[in-house]
Amino acid sequence: MFINVYKPSLLPFGSHKSTGGGDFVRKYEVMFIVKPLEEEATNAVITKFENLINNNGGQVEKIDRWGKKRLAYVVKDFTEGFYCLTTFTAVPATILELDRIMKITEDILKFMITKVDE
Repeated sequence: MFINVYKPSLLPFGSHKSTGGGDFVRKYEVMFIVKPLEEEATNAVITKFENLINNNGGQVEKIDRWGKKRLAYVVKDFTEGFYCLTTFTAVPATILELDRIMKITEDILKFMITKVDE
């Protein structure tokens, strides 16, 4: 005997979300500080995260390299860092992977991922 179980959606009628883009793709910014390295090494770190976003379902819109700045306080024994702001669109799974990789990358002093309001 087959029993049809009805599970009402929490979303209003006709507003189902799909994982193929659409409503799940949102705009984000990530600000991160790379520890003071040679220019080639700093560029490699920035390119690594750009590729990570692009390879995990995101699309990088803009990368602002603010350059080397003095930190307000000592972070991991460093008083300077290279600031970079990246604007991109992505699905939530991309954000989780980006957060995970940034936490374990030793060249990143600090980072913050924020969702941009439309």
